[in-house]
Amino acid sequence: MPENHFGEEVAARYDDSTGEEFESAVVERTVDFLAALAGGGAALELAIGTGRIAVPLSQRGVRVHGIDLSEAMVARLREKPGAEAIAVTVGDIATTRVDGSFSLVYLVFNTVGNLTTQDAQVACFQNAASHLEPGGCFVIELGVPELRRLPPGERFVIFDKSDGHVGLDEYEPAEQGLVSHHYSRREDGRFDYASLPFRYAWPAELDLMARLAGMRLRERWADWDRSPFTGESPKHVSVWEKP
Repeated sequence: MPENHFGEEVAARYDDSTGEEFESAVVERTVDFLAALAGGGAALELAIGTGRIAVPLSQRGVRVHGIDLSEAMVARLREKPGAEAIAVTVGDIATTRVDGSFSLVYLVFNTVGNLTTQDAQVACFQNAASHLEPGGCFVIELGVPELRRLPPGERFVIFDKSDGHVGLDEYEPAEQGLVSHHYSRREDGRFDYASLPFRYAWPAELDLMARLAGMRLRERWADWDRSPFTGESPKHVSVWEKP
């Protein structure tokens, strides 16, 4: 099993985040996008966490199953109203199998990067494909690496700076490694520090992983609102289809 970086300390404050991914408009756009792809079928969320997306998606009438490595995050999900309709399996998103097949498998908010080797990311694509019905879709939301912002010899990029939070990404290009450093201000003025390791991947590399898993790119957008993806887009929402 991979190392779990989302233990009790992180899970206890995860839903208190002020990040834009928790804004109601962002959640609604995400759920709109996923519900349309699911159609009348079931959905499998890899790294379901505390249910930021799974709970409102389930409330739309989509049958949702989830996989997550963190028992602490899953415990927070199970405390939420409506979560009783969501089945969750604790395990590694790259290898854990659940019963049944799905019209949609999805993995949001950069979480594929928590798999810190190429082998694990390839296995995740294969695992997603193995759960999909023919014609089903695998969706990933992932940031585009900001390597163009790095001057020669530098490794750090500030991705967020506010009164309550400072975030820095530390790149290791030779290994496609990335560590996100977070400094969060408490009410008493002190800061908490946390860091998370990632492996960054370009969209073209993900397309190849999908092909290895027997899927093909169906569409790619800059965001959940289906705005066009360009060379300047800071992230992408990609949809691969199982023939």
